Amino acid sequence: MQIYITFSLYLIVILGIGIYAYLSTNNFDDYILGGRKMGGFVTAMSAGASDMSGWLLMGLPGAIFTSGLSQAWIAVGLVLGAYFNYRIVAGRLRIFTEHYNNALTLPEFFAQRFPHQKKALKIISSAIILFFFTIYCASGVVAGAKLFQSLLHMDYNEALWLGAFATIIYTFIGGYLAVSWSDTIQASLMFFALLLAPIMVLMNLSWNDITTALHAKTAITHIPYANWLHDVSGIGVISALAWGLGYFGQPHILARFMAADSLQSLKQARKIGISWMILCLAGAVSVGYFGLAYFTAEDIPLAHPEAVFIELSKLLFNPWVAGVVLSAILAAVMSTLSAQLLMSSAAITEDFYKGFLRKNASSRELVWVGRVMVLTIAGIAIWIAQNPDSKVMGLVSYAWAGFGAAFGPIIIISLFNRHISSRAALCGMLAGAITVVIWKPLMAYWGWTDMAQLYEIIPGFLASATIATASSLFHPVEEEVINKFNQAVSEFKNSK
Repeated sequence: MQIYITFSLYLIVILGIGIYAYLSTNNFDDYILGGRKMGGFVTAMSAGASDMSGWLLMGLPGAIFTSGLSQAWIAVGLVLGAYFNYRIVAGRLRIFTEHYNNALTLPEFFAQRFPHQKKALKIISSAIILFFFTIYCASGVVAGAKLFQSLLHMDYNEALWLGAFATIIYTFIGGYLAVSWSDTIQASLMFFALLLAPIMVLMNLSWNDITTALHAKTAITHIPYANWLHDVSGIGVISALAWGLGYFGQPHILARFMAADSLQSLKQARKIGISWMILCLAGAVSVGYFGLAYFTAEDIPLAHPEAVFIELSKLLFNPWVAGVVLSAILAAVMSTLSAQLLMSSAAITEDFYKGFLRKNASSRELVWVGRVMVLTIAGIAIWIAQNPDSKVMGLVSYAWAGFGAAFGPIIIISLFNRHISSRAALCGMLAGAITVVIWKPLMAYWGWTDMAQLYEIIPGFLASATIATASSLFHPVEEEVINKFNQAVSEFKNSK
């Protein structure tokens, strides 16, 4: 009962934030980017929370629980990718998006940066966002459903609707302000939970007990859980590290950079965000690793490895504390799902509705269209997530690759290379997205099983960057486009 009370109080607090944000939302700029007035701490926490999702507390610990530390290479790749995203992209993107007609979304930025394919870039980039974000949103719905199913012993379909409703309502009401403010609380909860859970295992088992339990498990499964290189090929390590490439193209993370109030805030956000990330990822890996030792030592069966954090919390914590700790999983799910719903809504509202249907739509009208789109996209994500056997990790992996390959190279090119033409950017974006979709089926069809194991983001990223760069050799860039780029660079240098 105490767990349910604590859990309910958490939901009430988040709903209260949504209502307060609703009262603070004056226009569409506020609803989508919070008026570009987020400080360094909120930017860092919001970027981290919207990035990690239920994958951090369910997918990664589950993978470590199943296969050992050989799955932790992903965490290394993510830290490297996030660091270079802050260093290379964050500051320039903040200045460039404001310079290019105060672009509120990535499709709008691409359209302004590459004006001679303006309409096509808007349509295609928005379509890519909707396709991959709907899959990404489905992963959040699945994670939320599994949490409620395990916690409340509900039917999966009932848990599906309850978990989705918890997120949809405050995103619908409050927009970006609600999402960013609640992300700050949610990131703090995730940090607290991921550090506390491994410590509780170590308080219940000695290091010798852990080692003995893992050796006993290895004797049964023949998996050396402490070996980072067990059953991992060179392709496997490269694929895991390549998750870091995805950061350069994630719309919901890049939006946090766009919403910062200054470059100084982004520098502060980098220090806070990377420190938070390293500790949280280390905690998630420890939960899976120590959790395996605990369940083995205590001879407790665990049917679903992705529930290791949930079950550990219920077994080791006082029910009141367990309610807070388990709220961290919902926090992870809600923070990412809300950010994804908001970005998908923005793509439809700003880039389709306002861009092509109602160019003179009022700000109030756009806010309400955005809210309706949140409900629509959430409904599609719920439909995709209806399969109770859906794996959070698999859904996240596919969507992450799609964004990283389609947008990542174009974002970097658009911020650093003045000689990339509009048509080259469009070709590169299409090449990246298409490569991700066809890579595994094509490799399987040709019988290239080893190459089929390569994470799609690698060939997709390379295809996008190569085709965009090569295409520009045949399509010269107009002088006015180069001049505007030079002005944006000067503005960035003067703001440092």
